[in-house]
This record gives sequence, C-alpha cells and structure tokens, in this order.
Amino acid sequence: MKGRRLARAAALQALYIIDVSGIPEEAALATQQEALDSLKENDSSFSRDLVLGTRKFLSQIDKKIAEAATHWRIDRMTSVDRNILRLSTYELSYVPKTPAKVAINEAIEIAREFSTEESARFVNGILDKISKAP
Repeated sequence: MKGRRLARAAALQALYIIDVSGIPEEAALATQQEALDSLKENDSSFSRDLVLGTRKFLSQIDKKIAEAATHWRIDRMTSVDRNILRLSTYELSYVPKTPAKVAINEAIEIAREFSTEESARFVNGILDKISKAP
C-alpha cells in the first residue's frame, strides 16, 4: 500500500475508534501512532489532518452524506462505512489538492479492505452524488 492510502487507513481507524468509543481525537490518534510513525512525515501529517478536519466539520459532512444517501440514515450505516464516507466527504469538500476521482477511488479501495465489496459499491454511489452536488 502506498503512503497516502496508509495515511487514509490510519485516519479511518482513528475515526472509527472515536465513533464507537467516544474518546477524544488525540487519544484516538495515539492508538494509531505506530502506523503514523511508519509513514513519511508529510503522510503522517496528512492522516492527522484528515482526522482533525473530519471531526471539525462533522455536522456539515453528515448533512452532505444524509442528503446523498437516500433511504439510508447515517446512524444505521455500519461504523466502518459511515467513517469511510465521512473521511472521504471531508477530503472531497475541504481538501482541494485531492482530485475528486482520487478521493473516491481511495475510499472504494479502503472499503474493499476494511469492509465488503458491497460496501465499496455503496460508498462509491454516495460519494459520486456528493462530488456532483453543488
């Protein structure tokens, strides 16, 4: 796995921990310290920025997901899928350096690794809608 994907995977794991346990961001990031230490400094910073940015804009991100996920409530999604969507929606909406196609493809691959093939299709459909929304 390349550095940026590893950074996204570490960010997903931290977001998942926050989501299911309610611990603060810094504590969740500490659980990922070994993974972050194995990354180049810029990838480690990228991962940290993804977690903190996603959490900062969580209500706006959840609103975008809810609008795109017709017939699905966010609280009914699996924790893994919900946090892949949150992370990727943050990247689509607030990280202009990342092309939409890259953010979506990375989310699909991470969904395949951490969830299921069905989840990868689900994530793709919702992120496609979000990327095309005004």
